[in-house]
Parts: sequence; C-alpha cells; structure tokens
Amino acid sequence: MRICFVTGGSLAEFSRLDTQGAADVICGGFQTLGEVSYERELRGETGLFEDVALLSKERRNIVVCGCFTDARGIRRKSVVVAEKGRILGVSDMMNRIDSGEYRCGAGIKIYDTAVGKIGIVVGEDLYFSQVLQTLSVCGAELALCLCEELNDSLEQTLMRAGAFLYGIPVCVCSYGYAQAADIGGKVRFASPLNPCFYDLEREQEYHLVETRQRGLFRKTKSGF
Repeated sequence: MRICFVTGGSLAEFSRLDTQGAADVICGGFQTLGEVSYERELRGETGLFEDVALLSKERRNIVVCGCFTDARGIRRKSVVVAEKGRILGVSDMMNRIDSGEYRCGAGIKIYDTAVGKIGIVVGEDLYFSQVLQTLSVCGAELALCLCEELNDSLEQTLMRAGAFLYGIPVCVCSYGYAQAADIGGKVRFASPLNPCFYDLEREQEYHLVETRQRGLFRKTKSGF
C-alpha cells in the first residue's frame, strides 16, 4: 500500500501538483481543508467535502483529510474519508481534554476500502490507548492518525507503543511531518517533506495469550 502524506498547504494546492508516482491513499493533515461548516456545505456555499471526493475520483484512490468541523457552533476535530469519488464517512475526535476548544464526537470508525480496512485516529485520541485497541480488535489493518502538530517525541512514542501492543501499523500525519511504525514498534518512515511517500507492507500476526486471575467463580451444580 503506497501512502502519500500531505504535510503542508491546502488540498487545492496539492491537487495542482504533478506528484511523482500513484498512491493508493492520500493522507492530508488538518491544514488541507481547515475550517468546514456543515451548514455552508449543505447550502452549497462551500464544497470542501466535494473537493475531497473529486480528488479521490480523479486519482482513483482513497483520500483522507483532517479538518475542523462546525455544526451550528459545535466545533470538532474531524477526518473525512473518500474513495473513488464517494464520501465514505467522517470520523470525529472522541476524547476532549480539560474542556478544550473542540467537542468530542461519538463512535470509532473503520473504513473498508479496496486496499484494506483503515482505522482513523483523530487528534488527541492517540493519547487514549483504547482507541487503537478497539481498531485492532475490530479488524483494522492500518491506523491513520491525523494530528495538528507534533509535541516533541510524544506522538512518536505513542505511535510505536500502539503499533507494538495492538499489532497494527500506525501512521501519523501532522503539519510539517509524517511518520510510521510497524507492528514491532520500530519507526519505518519519517519525513518532513511535502508531499512524501511511504510504501507500507501489510503485517498481520496473531498469538495465543493466556492469563490467570481471581474471580469469575461459578459454582458447580449437583444432583443431576
């Protein structure tokens, strides 16, 4: 799976570039779409989601873009996903920290695409390990995390830990930087270039894990 990371500039600017080599997935940070008002989109005053769909149709691939959505004053960090001209859905950040500016959404989403099942991690959801764990348990083959900006090495540490603990490759796309970790927890790709390309190898490995714990006692019935 070849992934093109857009780490700077808008989606319109990227669409005018003559990028070398086709990509199965185009992944753009929050700067690609910026602010998106659902109300203005529905009225036809803006067409940012339509631009995502059109780019995926033109390039015949999957396009994943971060944005800041506004639903009648309720602002969220979101990611829109399109494949070959069709919007597959919008994922919202699920966790809000300390009454932050952006409200939390609901539901973790996995998108079943032609190149595999892609799980989306939005913004600070990377700080909550249960998000990656849920994506793994539900069958995601890749986790794409879109952040605004990197916080020193924190995101890279969490990316590597999540990939190792839950057995799925994790890619992080932010403004000015993109990186990826394999299921062994190793950084396989890191680049400040815009755009930059990464050829992801599919990795799926399963192990039988057994534990012992107290509790869950069931009394054996007798007399039968």
